[in-house]
Amino acid sequence: MNQTIRPLLVAVVMIAAMLLVAGCAAPASVTPAANAPGAATEEAHSEDHDDDPGHSEDHAQDTEHDHDHAVEMSALPALTPVALSDGEKLRVVVTTNIVGDVVSQVAGDAVELVQLLPIGADPHTYQARPDDLRHLNNAHVIFINGLHLEETMQSVLDNLDAGAPVISVNIGVPTLQFGGDHADEHEAATDQDHHHEGADPHTWMNVHNVEIWVDNIAAALSALDPMHADRYAANANAYRIQLERLHEEIETMTATIPVERRKLVTDHDNLSYLANAYGFTVVGTVIPSISTLASPSARDLAALQRQIEQEGIRAIFVGTTVNPAVAARIASDTGAQVVPIYTASLSDAQGPAPTYIDLMRHTVQQIVEALAD
Repeated sequence: MNQTIRPLLVAVVMIAAMLLVAGCAAPASVTPAANAPGAATEEAHSEDHDDDPGHSEDHAQDTEHDHDHAVEMSALPALTPVALSDGEKLRVVVTTNIVGDVVSQVAGDAVELVQLLPIGADPHTYQARPDDLRHLNNAHVIFINGLHLEETMQSVLDNLDAGAPVISVNIGVPTLQFGGDHADEHEAATDQDHHHEGADPHTWMNVHNVEIWVDNIAAALSALDPMHADRYAANANAYRIQLERLHEEIETMTATIPVERRKLVTDHDNLSYLANAYGFTVVGTVIPSISTLASPSARDLAALQRQIEQEGIRAIFVGTTVNPAVAARIASDTGAQVVPIYTASLSDAQGPAPTYIDLMRHTVQQIVEALAD
């Protein structure tokens, strides 16, 4: 989106949020995040993305990457300013460390930020701990990825003691749908109970989607803490410029890969947004699902091995939160290499991906080096 237009849109969103706040006499009406039961949903479908014609018949039947676009929610819930005492900061809790990094870029030191998932934790499988429950119930606002990424935490988020709003950063983000035929995908985009089957939650692998995250975070924080609205807006604008530069850098990096080598095999379906944005094709996954909670069958693995051999796949990309054993076995049998990438978690401060921007830059560099040689 044009950088001169986006700040104006953010300002409009913030003003709208404040007008909503001014009209609310009661405490915040908590609308759960986009993946919670009963949340409002507005979907918008665009062009279909055809499957790669080189897929083997078996693998195409079981792990077909036929994606439609949908928008999960179109607006933030109504939010009421929090009554903070002198010196008290807005208490913000986030689930994943990727969401946490983006929130910290917008919030700066104006909030008290608690991040639940530690470095290296798989958000698909993470179970809330007693300390997490305490932080969640003490929060003024909770930011989640949503789209069933934090699926094992959903019952906790749905049954908190306090009434803090739970906000998905993916409000308004066009999502890709994972599944077979388009009728099933449409149902997944409109029925909250089917999001686990349909909406791909790994939206951050397209940098432009994180720019929308920034808009949502800035608008929510400004509505809850209007005293710092100018600071949130300034931080958001500065970070958005960094993200746009990152997007351009990724385009330059990936342009070096020949078209015939732009084929990805991953540990599970977590690179579709990257593929869609930067000109790759996901031709196979070790786990034929958007969740690491699923398991591949012997038939799935045999079909994937055939696919790798037929396509001349050079690398299997495995996230740092996933056990690489099965991928390593397939790589050994096919002559491919296992390439570690950061997808679901940042690294520690000494690692190559301590921030979201570093994560994207390092992951794309790993892909480029594996495919361009």
